[in-house]
Amino acid sequence: MEKLFKLKENGTTVRTEIIAGLTTFMTMAYIIALNPNLLTGFDVGSSLWNGVFMATCIASAIAMFVMAFAANKPFCLAPGMGLNSFFAVVVSNIVLMTGMSYVASFQAALVIILIEGIIFLILSVLNIREKIVEAIPLGVRLGIAPAIGLMLMNIGLGSNAGVYSETGGPFYVMRDFFGALTASTAKTTMGSGYNQMVLYVVTMFVGLFAIVLLAKKGVKGAVLLGMLVASVLYWVGSFAVLGQNPFASLTTASFVPPVKDMMETTFFKFNFQGFLQIGGFTIVTLVVTFCMIDMFDTIGTLVGTASRAGMVDKDGNMPNMKEALLADAVGTVAGACTGTSTVTTFVESASGVEAGGRTGLTALTCGVLFLACTFIAPIAAIMWAC
Repeated sequence: MEKLFKLKENGTTVRTEIIAGLTTFMTMAYIIALNPNLLTGFDVGSSLWNGVFMATCIASAIAMFVMAFAANKPFCLAPGMGLNSFFAVVVSNIVLMTGMSYVASFQAALVIILIEGIIFLILSVLNIREKIVEAIPLGVRLGIAPAIGLMLMNIGLGSNAGVYSETGGPFYVMRDFFGALTASTAKTTMGSGYNQMVLYVVTMFVGLFAIVLLAKKGVKGAVLLGMLVASVLYWVGSFAVLGQNPFASLTTASFVPPVKDMMETTFFKFNFQGFLQIGGFTIVTLVVTFCMIDMFDTIGTLVGTASRAGMVDKDGNMPNMKEALLADAVGTVAGACTGTSTVTTFVESASGVEAGGRTGLTALTCGVLFLACTFIAPIAAIMWAC
């Protein structure tokens, strides 16, 4: 491990790196179910859903293995949020434009992702993407890290843990709970979902307080431990307050990876004939759009988290940037071949960095856990609501 990841040189240990990988995994595990939900229109259990689920785990793992062994950086990758929603919109529009089925349109759209990945592979090998990073002013690069933190805070407080009830939804913490100003108003607005919202709020702030307290005391893995505290509180609250069994889904869960569905629907299932029906101008526009979004998404995350971890030099440049950029290019090609949208570096990598992750062992740990989730997805699912 020492020879492979240079742990002493980076001031870390195997234990710290594994904890950091676990922490990052816990913060981004939601993508394992959310990505196939978004790409298939929440058609849970269908062959396409199962195929995208497997593709999400496999493509993410491949990208993280490249990040671990080629770049030796603690950054983790998966199909990007925003990019997957845009991909779903593109698929729906292809259905309307061509009259093809959703699955056939999905397979046509995968060709766009394949082209994007190949372009990024070429740009990464030729160091063009690295030159773009270096061309960004230092002040802008240094401002990315706090901006990422503010964005995560906005997501956590503003649009996390939506509650649904007979009165509608989703209801969110800041807008609908604290924004209601009084408990009676919140109860009227949320109806039967009010108790669940209260449990979410208590879980959120207890978990946050635990993370801050443990981090203040210098405890390694403070984020992971805080999330475990929040999870246990949520499970207990589900029993005591909501009268629900948070483990009920495990009784009917299947732990067999749906490899057959992936082979039939998404694995190298490129619909080139359907792709050509989209039209030349539309194809070019879509490829450029995906490339631009992914380019700056990855640059922002890499520079921001690297800056926070002290991995940049005095000029704000990160060593092995080329290899790190190559990881998401390889991941995107793997995603297209297995059946998912663009793979990019996740901003949640910052949680692993905060837990002490400094080398590729963090990314390797997270990648192994993503592969393991092809077997234990039902177990990972019970953590997401927290």
